[in-house]
Amino acid sequence: MKEKYGEQIWHDGQFIHWEDAQIHVMSHVVHYGSSVFEGIRAYNTNRGPAVFRLKDHIRRLKDSAKIYRMDIKWDVEQLCMACIDTILRNKMGACYIRPVIFRGFGSFGVDPLKNPLETYIVIWEWGKYLGPEALENGVDVCFSSWNRMSPNSFPAMAKTGGNYMNSQLIKMEAISNGFVEGIALDNSGFISEGSGENIFVIRDNKILTPPISASILPGITRDTVIYILRDMGYEVLEAPIPREAAYIADEVFFTGTAAEVTPIRTIDKIPVGNGGRGPVTHKVQEEFFAIFEGKRNVPENWLTLIN
Repeated sequence: MKEKYGEQIWHDGQFIHWEDAQIHVMSHVVHYGSSVFEGIRAYNTNRGPAVFRLKDHIRRLKDSAKIYRMDIKWDVEQLCMACIDTILRNKMGACYIRPVIFRGFGSFGVDPLKNPLETYIVIWEWGKYLGPEALENGVDVCFSSWNRMSPNSFPAMAKTGGNYMNSQLIKMEAISNGFVEGIALDNSGFISEGSGENIFVIRDNKILTPPISASILPGITRDTVIYILRDMGYEVLEAPIPREAAYIADEVFFTGTAAEVTPIRTIDKIPVGNGGRGPVTHKVQEEFFAIFEGKRNVPENWLTLIN
């Protein structure tokens, strides 16, 4: 299915047409990967279209910018409103929202500080990231030969364009070998995350997820799922997970704004549990999507109504 992109794009306080959203080939971001961004979803809910955990995403965007010494002029509230305005301007409901901040054209060289910052917000209608049947049937994944970045090399807590060169290597290797996705290990050999997803491992109703120190992005959906699981009475431990724990797990699933809650059915061609979506994963999916149907109580600020 071809994505439908919003024709109007927010650019530093002004709306411009899709075809006018261009940058110079000598922009710093093109040569040095100096961008930070977010992935946010708006859902059709029982109260109308709403953006899920908008403020948390924009706060993480600001945090990423701060880590890379990007002194942007827009505060959290202004950027949240800009996301809503972009949806309204394009007359969309459920959609994917991509705010991105990057260093444009100024002086050339590694030093980024003299280059101007530009902020854009783009929206489009995007389906299921790992395939339309992935949420029900699960996906086949492999452990990647590429590790996640080590501490004090790249800040994994920042969602930055440069970090996703590592993700591309993980993803391309997996696809080239016939898998949908790859799982990377951290610098110590423990499970880190997928190319664009956090991961949960379940054994005997004990639920593990890698800690922040495993070079993971602190996912908003990850945080949501931890909230749901604990509310359901499960104990969730953020602890190092050895690779082999995934092979003998009862269930393993990915989380992410794009992936939502996606079960993993095989890892390195070894079936996970019974080789399908497990009962805990299924229940987490139901509880997650119940948020948008008004059937689950969550903090009020998690849903920002568009209208």
